[in-house]
Amino acid sequence: MRLRSILPLLAVLCCLTATAQHHQQKAQARPKLVVAIVVDQLRTDYVEYLSPLMSSEGFRKLKGEGAYFRDVEFTPAHMDLASATAMIFTGATPNETGISAAEVWDPASLREVPALSDKNTLGVNSALTISPQPLLLSTVADELMIDGHGLSMIQAVAADPQQAVIMAGHSGNGASWLSTTDGRWATSSYYKELPQSAANRNFRMPLSARVDTMQWKPLLSIDRYPGLPAQKRQYDFRHTFPSRAKEVYEQFAASPRGNEEVTSLAIDMIKGLNMGRRGDTIDMLCLGYTLAPFRWVKDGDYRLELQDAYLRLDLQLERLLKAIDQSVGLANCVIMLTGTGYYNDAVPTDAKYRIPSGDFSTKRAIALLNGFFSAKYGPGNYVDSFTGGGFHLALKVLESKGVNPADAARDAKEFLMKMSGVRSVYTLSEILSPDDEETRRLYLSTDSRTAPQLTIELTPGWNLVEDHTFPIVTTPIRRGAISTPGFFFAPGRVSRADISTPVCATALAPTLTSLLHLRAPNGAASRPISLPQP
Repeated sequence: MRLRSILPLLAVLCCLTATAQHHQQKAQARPKLVVAIVVDQLRTDYVEYLSPLMSSEGFRKLKGEGAYFRDVEFTPAHMDLASATAMIFTGATPNETGISAAEVWDPASLREVPALSDKNTLGVNSALTISPQPLLLSTVADELMIDGHGLSMIQAVAADPQQAVIMAGHSGNGASWLSTTDGRWATSSYYKELPQSAANRNFRMPLSARVDTMQWKPLLSIDRYPGLPAQKRQYDFRHTFPSRAKEVYEQFAASPRGNEEVTSLAIDMIKGLNMGRRGDTIDMLCLGYTLAPFRWVKDGDYRLELQDAYLRLDLQLERLLKAIDQSVGLANCVIMLTGTGYYNDAVPTDAKYRIPSGDFSTKRAIALLNGFFSAKYGPGNYVDSFTGGGFHLALKVLESKGVNPADAARDAKEFLMKMSGVRSVYTLSEILSPDDEETRRLYLSTDSRTAPQLTIELTPGWNLVEDHTFPIVTTPIRRGAISTPGFFFAPGRVSRADISTPVCATALAPTLTSLLHLRAPNGAASRPISLPQP
């Protein structure tokens, strides 16, 4: 009797165990498509502030159904689009990635060049000669391609050329960017040829044939945008893109219409290249969007345009997610989205407000520094240029005088500190041997091969006027921390969670590879973040 009563119980337990194992195996199935999105200058406060005006299928879907990080920290002192993108995809800081900034000093030619400059490549529909070879570490895309024995399909799309190449990595199939010369999709010969989807858009829907008819005006009635002062509520904005304008394609790429073009090509690639539907491989699509302040506003106040850009990007995310769901199924995808950890909001303040200010002229500073060195070591031109936030000394001239560059930098430090507007001066030796938090942050953003021998920090409120070259570039100095959000969306793999504890940007890459059961990039500095699971 006991055996008869136990047998049905055992049968039920076996069924439950089999069902549990089936669900576990289903949950652990490899995804079909990975989508990694980097939004230049994305801010947490704007995402949350504008959330009530957003669609339920864009940012709110990523936040409401996935893991949401309110504060992704980028510790290095100076970040830009190139260095931040490299940090996100390698899990390492700029002092190790080889990409410390978008433009770096080339000691051989004594000029600034793109960080990814590669003379062994050619541009396809572009004059740029860039490749991922200067990127010293492996990326998430590289590790995915290695895992798939070269069979994965990895494509990157962005308006910015270097961002596209960094995201595609060394092993990607293609990196497509918008040429600022003629609006065509372009690539590097490193990737052999332009992806077919991009070539098709160039032929069938050339931007040059459409740009004159396109415009950007408010998505909503102006009274619906929150927090605007009275003067910003009086007039709508309207930006057009006349093909005769000198910077028309640069303006277009920096606007929400540029983000729309990125989405359109991305969707074409998902469908045309069968991404996520090619057997047992994991494919990857990397996208670069921008929410940088639109610098072509007429009155210098871009707040209304910026809010509108957020709402328009939200609609592009909705459009992208729906296309992925229809083609691959969101349950078969892993999506990561984050920003770049910095924000270029500084505009010159009108003198009528009487905020302490001034102009730091690099031309004048170079002349004074040359005078200082000439008085100390004899006549000569001791400064090659001012780039990357500091002075590059003429190493060959110092060598001919028998002067150690480190000694020359130390001698000049006190002299520079006496200049108006200079808050701090750091020698390269000090940065490479950090002894406090400030120099450590500088160290993390410094590549010793291209760094200046003397780095200066100006007082907030002052303007850095780089007038030693043409065109003259004026950069208002402003300090202020902003929070950058991060999202991991993976139905069946990641549960909903709002995480306020700051996480380091170097943890994003290993977290993504952990979700995919891959090894982390070879220079990843952080352990994966423990994401909530269903």
